[in-house]
Amino acid sequence: MSLFGIGSRNQKTFRPKKNSPSGSKGAQLQKHIDTTLGSGNLREAVRLPLGEDLNEWLAVNTVDFFNQVNILYGTLTEFCTSSSCPKMTAGPKYEYLWADGVTVKKPIVVSAPKYVEYLMDWIEVQLDDEAIFPQKLGAPFPSNFQQVVRTIFKRLFRVYAHIYHSHFQKIIKLKEEAHLNTCFKHFVLFTWEFHLIDMKQLEPLQDLVESILQC
Repeated sequence: MSLFGIGSRNQKTFRPKKNSPSGSKGAQLQKHIDTTLGSGNLREAVRLPLGEDLNEWLAVNTVDFFNQVNILYGTLTEFCTSSSCPKMTAGPKYEYLWADGVTVKKPIVVSAPKYVEYLMDWIEVQLDDEAIFPQKLGAPFPSNFQQVVRTIFKRLFRVYAHIYHSHFQKIIKLKEEAHLNTCFKHFVLFTWEFHLIDMKQLEPLQDLVESILQC
């Protein structure tokens, strides 16, 4: 995570950083991520390492991307308020309603900061559930694991979409645009590599996504 310059005085964590799954395998995969990101080759960094388990790779990276978005949004919490962002939008054409299927079954309109709060809470519940994200080395992943991961990534994308559409000028003033763009490029390449988000879901940032995929 430090590879992208995190630690500047403008950045703060929205909530405590999550650790990767424990055990030597999780640590090895995290080290591989850090090493390949350090090389500057993001396309290489997202590829499944030879001989590694896909679900373990998805699990470690899901925690990593959760932390990235967490820190990025942390730079904006004083600017993204219920007054400035009364709805969770990504430009005039896209509005996201909140539902988790458990406590909130019928989608509801909430402000952007409330949406992100609900989303991060929901992701943390998934990450902390050892029946979904096993902490012990060799423990089996559930049959619906990849579907859970897809839902997490689909919703994390919405935070990126909101940041770009509603707060990019503030990001520029904070001199964080290079960091944001690098994190988003990494996110897009990873989701594309493993088919985690449908192109239709990416429409709010379609031009940016296409430019990333073509370069």
